[in-house]
Amino acid sequence: MPLKLTTYYRGKDIPDLPGNNTFHSKELFQIYESTPGYTPLLIVATEEGRPVARLLAAIRKTKKWLPSSLVKQCVVYGAGEFLNNSLPASKEKEEEIFGEMLEHLTQEASRTCILIEFRNLDNSMFGYRFFRKNDFFPVNWLRVRNSLHSTQKAEDRFSPSRIRQIKKGLKNGAKVEEAHTVEEIKEFSRMLHKVYSSRIRRYFPANDFFRHMNSMLIKGKQAKIFIVKYKEKIIGGSVCIYSGDNAFIWFSGGMRKTYALQSPGILAVWKALEDAHERGFRHMEFMDVGLPFRKHGYRDFVLRFGGKQNSTRRWFRISWTWLNNLLVKFYV
Repeated sequence: MPLKLTTYYRGKDIPDLPGNNTFHSKELFQIYESTPGYTPLLIVATEEGRPVARLLAAIRKTKKWLPSSLVKQCVVYGAGEFLNNSLPASKEKEEEIFGEMLEHLTQEASRTCILIEFRNLDNSMFGYRFFRKNDFFPVNWLRVRNSLHSTQKAEDRFSPSRIRQIKKGLKNGAKVEEAHTVEEIKEFSRMLHKVYSSRIRRYFPANDFFRHMNSMLIKGKQAKIFIVKYKEKIIGGSVCIYSGDNAFIWFSGGMRKTYALQSPGILAVWKALEDAHERGFRHMEFMDVGLPFRKHGYRDFVLRFGGKQNSTRRWFRISWTWLNNLLVKFYV
């Protein structure tokens, strides 16, 4: 029986599906759906009426001051999830299914997006010929991961200077805890947005993203937000996503200049690593640590927590279909 692909544009229409990959879950779809600037779509592959794979993509507007038709980008984390309960373990079979989902996604996203990007691929060679077939091109990237399964404590691989900074920050009055209330999450979001705008300079979602994360992922133990406080003011924090056996730090930062003695950015990462280790996750990955041929301050910062860097790929596709559509709308 041929493979059937179904695309979902509204969270309420998505059926309950097996699987444990948070980056391709119904819950993350609903968070995107509820956040201004995002338009998610979920592709579900079925065979003989049974779901065998799913792929979640998020279309987002990346620059507020430009027309949305010029700056929409489609981002996918990983190569989807293959639902092993119904699919025989076969790399060739998985790649064929991925190829069909990729072609379908390319057709969908190219209508409105200038760029389609696949990040955080576990195997940089997976789906190579299908990416090429759909006019994607690879860019070498770096990833940093901390192994948590082979240490007694998360701090075992930290540099001595990093351990001293953690102790100093706690001694100087900083506290690290989980965020639970709407007010804490709102204050945390505002603080981190300023940090990203001034230093890291990459895309940062609206506050609604973190508010809905609290109700849809944190309560289901698929995510956590850690906040660093000093005299009841939030000065740092980190956002963690949990998927399968691995944990991911999606966002992190702190007011390191104003509160240098409290080391807020360091404490935010330390607590995330400690918690992931205690919960039995095998690895903690820092998302988006930059290109291998460019100096990247965040990558240098996280490497002092004892992680290892290795090369991977991101796949990109630049689409001009959106321009044709724009011209048609303009002249018709």
